[in-house]
Amino acid sequence: MQHTKRAVATGVALLSAIALAGCAAGSGTDGSADAATCTPADGKVTLEFTSWIPGIEDVAAMWNEENPDIQVKVQTGPNGNSGTYQSFFSQLKAGNAPDLGQIEYDALSSFRVQDGLADLSACEDVVAAEDEFIPWTWGQVTLGSEDGVYGIPQDSGPMALFYRSDLFEANGIDVPTTWEEYKAAAVKIRAAGGYITNFSTADINQFAGFVWQNNGGWFANDGEKWTVDLTDDATTQVAEYWQELLDEDLVSTYPAWTEEWNNAYNSGEVWSWNSAVWGANSIASGAPDTAGKWSVAASPQWEAGGTSSGNWGGSSVAVFKGSEHLYEATKFALWLNTSDEALTALNKSANIYPATTDGLNLASLKEGVEFYGGQPIYDVFAEAAAQVNPDFVWGPTMTQTYADVSDGFQKAVTGQGTLLESLQSAQESTISTLKAQAIPVAE
Repeated sequence: MQHTKRAVATGVALLSAIALAGCAAGSGTDGSADAATCTPADGKVTLEFTSWIPGIEDVAAMWNEENPDIQVKVQTGPNGNSGTYQSFFSQLKAGNAPDLGQIEYDALSSFRVQDGLADLSACEDVVAAEDEFIPWTWGQVTLGSEDGVYGIPQDSGPMALFYRSDLFEANGIDVPTTWEEYKAAAVKIRAAGGYITNFSTADINQFAGFVWQNNGGWFANDGEKWTVDLTDDATTQVAEYWQELLDEDLVSTYPAWTEEWNNAYNSGEVWSWNSAVWGANSIASGAPDTAGKWSVAASPQWEAGGTSSGNWGGSSVAVFKGSEHLYEATKFALWLNTSDEALTALNKSANIYPATTDGLNLASLKEGVEFYGGQPIYDVFAEAAAQVNPDFVWGPTMTQTYADVSDGFQKAVTGQGTLLESLQSAQESTISTLKAQAIPVAE
């Protein structure tokens, strides 16, 4: 399952903050990796690559068949926050990390702080590829630096509304275009015995996507210090909105990505999901009995007539520090994330939504999708992708921030506190964590 997460503003001077925190010995003065090693190997090379993308082995096999001197050995595991990231950190500490790893945008800065990423700007092909990518996704992998590149963008996660068009129509409920209308629809659906959606307490990235759509921001960096604000006005509005739906029993709270969650959608108990483009695969695989009954529409807006989209997900392929094959690793990563051959295969196997501008014009993205009644659903996401604010900033310890927010949300849905109180608590713990790691924080 590809649910991967958000954006680092292009202008954020993250490297300055990392340098102030102190990087590993042997790094450059700006904390970057030694950039003098992007040269071809003398002989055949085997790269190790860890990912959780469905079908990634088959795509790597396509590369291996055409590139006998650069072979890729794929290791698969759970998605990042479910265990793969912890494995990466342990491997980096032990000095046996794979050459390449799948890392979501919001987690890149955590690896950068730990000095675990190779700087790909040493490779001319990487620098030359910048113009091939949607600008805000390139900003994700530069982490705000002017020169460094710490991954190759793979996909993005513009959000839209998946909904049971058959149930909405049968019950005379219009597809909501604003969040106010969405709540009104939730009341009608609850009266009919269902829930309009499921509120996830585990995958906080969805909630962050809602905040992103509302032009909120949790982190900022002035080149010297981090500002942390998980309770800004936009976030407060989002938190209070979902708190009302929880308090009035208008949404279910099944753990995401579980059989309970799948059954709720497969049985028709839950009628919609405001999710990222990769959610098309999640619904199709988790609710197979509902094939042909779903449609996709633009996300509800906070103001009538608004045109703002959130983003939930998006991954990069990074090269870990310590790899002896930077040249070969970047050759594969660029092919994987820019070639029509690879992008088409990834879209078909995992609904990967390309981060390249040419990738948005893939033939497979123009076709009607049978599960969604033949609707060309990617047209909706293409429009949403152009409405994503490029200035949303990720903090340097997102894994910990997510965990703290999740703990609070899980308590809140049982009546132990509120979503906003959970965010306030997570803000305090995030600031404490940054200070403990000697990362400067604005008071």
